[in-house]
Amino acid sequence: MIGRLRGILVEKQAPEILIECNGIGYEVTLPMTSFYHLPQLEQETIIYTHFVVREDAQLLYGFANPTERKLFRLLIKVNGVGPKLALAILSNMSAGQFVHCVNLDDVATIVKIPGVGKKTAERLLIEMRDRLKDWGNDIATPMTDTISVDNQAEEAKFVIASSNKDDAITALVSLGYKPAQADKAVKAVYKQDLSSEELIRDALKSMV
Repeated sequence: MIGRLRGILVEKQAPEILIECNGIGYEVTLPMTSFYHLPQLEQETIIYTHFVVREDAQLLYGFANPTERKLFRLLIKVNGVGPKLALAILSNMSAGQFVHCVNLDDVATIVKIPGVGKKTAERLLIEMRDRLKDWGNDIATPMTDTISVDNQAEEAKFVIASSNKDDAITALVSLGYKPAQADKAVKAVYKQDLSSEELIRDALKSMV
């Protein structure tokens, strides 16, 4: 089991990164809530990981902290919820925000996440309620909390602005949104000076 990686951030193309550890490059897929906290390229970072082995692939999922990873591991234990859907959930809200939804039995917010229908949302709330009851108040932050992207402020923008738009749309599609839905959401929040990460963040916020 690969539980943590510490190395240099070589590439990042949401929601995937390449992190080099002792000469080995690991491809890792992150939820956007963790992706926003990444440092600039060529800087050292620590990623908490969950390793998935399938017949046709070996996949690494990464998280900014152990709490996000813990929730991911609980989510994939729910019937009908795989890694891709768990990733989509954690891309739309932080672990604390999800716990807040569970505590409020907030089906309306959960069903806005791509791939989550009403029955799946209801099952999530029922099963996760018991699994999260011992987590305490340290994770249950209000839904009004926002994810900080201040560490991205100094990162260089792409020379071609339309590239940022395309990258944002591609990232949303990889998270489960339909191409037309992703295109519409990104265009609605598009500003030329926004990075692809900022476009993804704003597009996700507009849909949930």
